[in-house]
Amino acid sequence: MRTSTNSRFLLVSFAAAVLALAVPRGEAPMPRATPESVGMSGARLESATAILRQFVADRKIAGAVAAVSRRGKLVYLESAGFQNMETRTLMTERSLFRIYSMTKAVTAVAVMMLVDEGKVALTDPASKYLPEFKNVMVQEGGAGAPRKPSREITVRDLLLHTSGLSHRTSELYRNLKVRSRAIALPQFVTNITKAPLLEDPGTRFRYSEATTVLGRLVEVVSKQSFDQFVTSRILQPLGMNDTTFWVDGDAKARLAVVYQRAQDGTVAPFEIEEIPFTEKPALMEGAVGLVSTAEDFIKFSQMLLNKGELAGVRLLKADTVASMTVNALPEAVLAAKGGGTVGWGLANVDVVVGEGSRGYLTAIGEYGWDGSAGTFFAVDPSKELVVTLMSQNLPANPEQLRQKFKAAVIQSVIQ
Repeated sequence: MRTSTNSRFLLVSFAAAVLALAVPRGEAPMPRATPESVGMSGARLESATAILRQFVADRKIAGAVAAVSRRGKLVYLESAGFQNMETRTLMTERSLFRIYSMTKAVTAVAVMMLVDEGKVALTDPASKYLPEFKNVMVQEGGAGAPRKPSREITVRDLLLHTSGLSHRTSELYRNLKVRSRAIALPQFVTNITKAPLLEDPGTRFRYSEATTVLGRLVEVVSKQSFDQFVTSRILQPLGMNDTTFWVDGDAKARLAVVYQRAQDGTVAPFEIEEIPFTEKPALMEGAVGLVSTAEDFIKFSQMLLNKGELAGVRLLKADTVASMTVNALPEAVLAAKGGGTVGWGLANVDVVVGEGSRGYLTAIGEYGWDGSAGTFFAVDPSKELVVTLMSQNLPANPEQLRQKFKAAVIQSVIQ
């Protein structure tokens, strides 16, 4: 979709509208519009595309796909570069990406759906659903004598990363082999509760594996496997038909290769996981497990911006989403995170609360998150704007690509 070619865009929009009449509710594509019809400049959006193309030309990324929606309409969907540099397979609008930690927001929605249904309370101890948490111990900073925590970990703690749990890449968890895509969620919970907490619950924001723990909680409460719950209750209703926990069949040809840049500037394919995303894993990870497309994730993000609803499908109460997309960290914990200018919401997103920025999040009230293999999304309620950018790179944000692309999009907003 070229923003500079309005006639072709209108033709595509008309065709999409006709097609939508024949598509069941929840499967219709995002409604499309010209940038100008929603107060944006198509000409200025071309500069965002130019940034992507220049990064490809300079071999800083292999390729990318980006999408922008405003006022509920998809106004920009562009691909640049290559899905696979060796085969010269081009990126397309339907290229698939490992979105890693952007999965956390989807898991948070699953949990909050159960909260809305009265099946879970944020104040519930995790041990109510996962008895393994009854016996967790604290070892301050991973050293000294273990002791009992000052209180139990709650569901809220797990959503806010104030549980005392650690990250999958931490030395502690690697040494104890806490996480592997070859184990199922029950074993993962057993493993993580055998490791010590690094501080008392509620005392510090520590980005962690708590979101994968929440996936197991969803299983226990819903009596469905986590992937089945997410697929049937979130992905299918929103028409996110290209979003999955693994890629099989013909879809494998659409999965972008992850490229790693070495210090000497050489670039080579890099398989991050021992069990690749082209195989069904035993571990359905709420923290990092999904594969998606730029347009699919725009749908999810737009649902959040719409306070829980998309195309007539409501997943969450409006008040629930409002509570999920603002800072929920206690004041003392917030002050220690990001200098107090960037908080954390129950939706498992960063939330800008003061002057300053978190890179690609710049406006107060804006929220979003990213993935460790080169993806991000940002939702700005004040501008009714959603931006997502997907690539597959290590490092994930070469030469501040996210900030530069997002800035170009913001500059295209003219009213």
